[in-house]
Amino acid sequence: MYMTNEKWEQNNQDYLKESYEETDFTAGGYFTMSTPKTAAGKRAIPILPEVRKALEQERANQQELELVCEYEIDGISDFVFLNCFGQPQNPQTVNRAIKRISVAYNEAELEKAEKEKREPQLLPPFSCHNLRHTFCTRLCENETNLKIIQDIMGHRDISTTMEIYAEATKEAKAHSFANLNGKLGISV
Repeated sequence: MYMTNEKWEQNNQDYLKESYEETDFTAGGYFTMSTPKTAAGKRAIPILPEVRKALEQERANQQELELVCEYEIDGISDFVFLNCFGQPQNPQTVNRAIKRISVAYNEAELEKAEKEKREPQLLPPFSCHNLRHTFCTRLCENETNLKIIQDIMGHRDISTTMEIYAEATKEAKAHSFANLNGKLGISV
């Protein structure tokens, strides 16, 4: 998803609206954009205070660096997340950065674990899209209204949300039953 400053300003910093998805990054190095695949992809997503703060910090950093987006993709411009050249971030570049960070962490963790004579706690390989899965799983663990989850994730069909993204972790199931304890009215 790409976010533009225009959308940010229009929405008074309360919601992200009408996301655009990158549909192609051509061999010639050009982006092409399109609106979401279905009407469900056009959505208003509330912005958490921590996210708002991070976005404001990003805007301040770019202003300090005098970094301005003059890049246009299919008539869309003024993107929020920019590289050092003022162009929209390429998801593949972000994924490569995640991989470098993960590899560096794992190398340091292996050394530390060996010194401390313990099993290392390694990060598995992951990408931006994996973070979407994680977000949806955590949202499902904390939100009981399935329509809210479906709308935030931009799924046309709730089965997509529940079958593909939502995971029932062992910890979440234990927590659910701990909360259920004593509420069923069963006496022995």
